[in-house]
Amino acid sequence: MICTFFGHRDAPDTVRPLLREVLLDLIEHHGIKQFYVGNQGNFDAMALRLVKEFEKPYSITYDVVLAYLPRKTDPFFETYYTVLPEGIESVPRRFAIDYRNKWMVEHSDIVITYVERPFGGATKFKALAEKKEKKIVELSGA
Repeated sequence: MICTFFGHRDAPDTVRPLLREVLLDLIEHHGIKQFYVGNQGNFDAMALRLVKEFEKPYSITYDVVLAYLPRKTDPFFETYYTVLPEGIESVPRRFAIDYRNKWMVEHSDIVITYVERPFGGATKFKALAEKKEKKIVELSGA
């Protein structure tokens, strides 16, 4: 089973302990071994740090799913395991993040969300995950 993340780019660092607890539960008690992580904002950065921390001790894998074709100067180039969704190279740049996020929902079984506002990308893709009947683990009340 594959798990992915959607949260606001300005998610506070206070979310990290709860995210850590949820990840450990999914890994230890639900057998989740593969993760897709985005690379926009603080929530994605927290998720990436945690899956990297758990990679070796729990034998999990993760991929940073990119919205844009990488350049050698990009911080993710040859630093992490990266994935480009098929067909993204033909998507106009302004739609690339939505295309990537939709791909992540479609290729995941579980979605961890941090949604505090009724608008924005995290809210939009949480709703898509619900529509696609993915298992949702919410880190907030919204």
